[in-house]
Amino acid sequence: MKKSIAIFVCFVMFLAIFAGCAKDNSGATIGVVMPSKNLQRWNQDGENIKKQLQAKGYDVDLRFSNDSIEEQIEQIDDMIDNKVKILVIASIDGPALKDVLQKAADKKIKVISYDRLILDSPNIDYYATFNNFDVGVMQGEFIESALNLANAAGPFNIEIFSGSEDDNNSVDFYGGAMSILQKYFDSGKLVTQSGKTSKADTSIAGWKTESAEARMNELLKSHYQDAKLDAVLSANDSLALGVIFALRAAGYGPGKPFPILTGQDCDKENVKAMLAGEQSMSVFKDTRSLAARTVEMIDDLLVHDTTTVNDTTTYDNGYKIVPTYVCTPVFADKDNYKQILIDSGYYNEADFS
Repeated sequence: MKKSIAIFVCFVMFLAIFAGCAKDNSGATIGVVMPSKNLQRWNQDGENIKKQLQAKGYDVDLRFSNDSIEEQIEQIDDMIDNKVKILVIASIDGPALKDVLQKAADKKIKVISYDRLILDSPNIDYYATFNNFDVGVMQGEFIESALNLANAAGPFNIEIFSGSEDDNNSVDFYGGAMSILQKYFDSGKLVTQSGKTSKADTSIAGWKTESAEARMNELLKSHYQDAKLDAVLSANDSLALGVIFALRAAGYGPGKPFPILTGQDCDKENVKAMLAGEQSMSVFKDTRSLAARTVEMIDDLLVHDTTTVNDTTTYDNGYKIVPTYVCTPVFADKDNYKQILIDSGYYNEADFS
């Protein structure tokens, strides 16, 4: 009996010591830096992370960098001076952050690269993202199926709108799509009247809608006065929106059907365009799941100094393989958008009525 009591007392003392050693992170401040408020998705990402962190009792310093590299550097530097515990950064130009990230490392502040892998820095602790190569694969497969490329004779005219050169994700989007479509370019079944197929030649700086619109206007005037445009491979919705604006202005619509047009993010205006028959599909990356995973990573790091990942081999930022948690995207079109976007609670049906 005395031995049992002694064991129980020792166990209680152990629990007390363990509790005393546990980190008290209540009220810790987390710095969250998003690249811009100009795109719907970054607003949603930032607010989702903030809301979920606050629900766990953390303070959140959320900032948007207005597409300015200098402003993003200043914001991160200020957060470091304000002694944030962890930085979550969706970068504008990853390599430009090298010096300020070294300052974060010197202060022992862990950094989570968010949805855009920050390159050329050893001071990235973790990466949270979607499988962006698969995003491109989905876009390429949609075009392959819609044009029946495996069986149709062709040739079909297609133009490509790639993502910003300073965004590492655009490499994956382009690579994934071309892993499906390249063989059709090689065989001559797919043709670009502009002659532009490389990522560099088709890139749109800053993912700007107005730049995509201007390029599409020029392509239509120069190459598609008489030729039929069958498809446009657009890496995301902001580019697709620019393409749509140009096509509308050129008279596409009733009596002149829009080409097959891909996208990514399922922004509201683009979902409306899908329902109107102007955009064919958009890859849905549920920012709620990515935000939830990121918050879980932050919680783990503050309590345990480590977190669970599901990829330790793929994401090389030039200095090291960055431990990564990868979420899975899905694609939406006019046939399944309700199930994916409405029934899941991401949007309200009234948004599209």
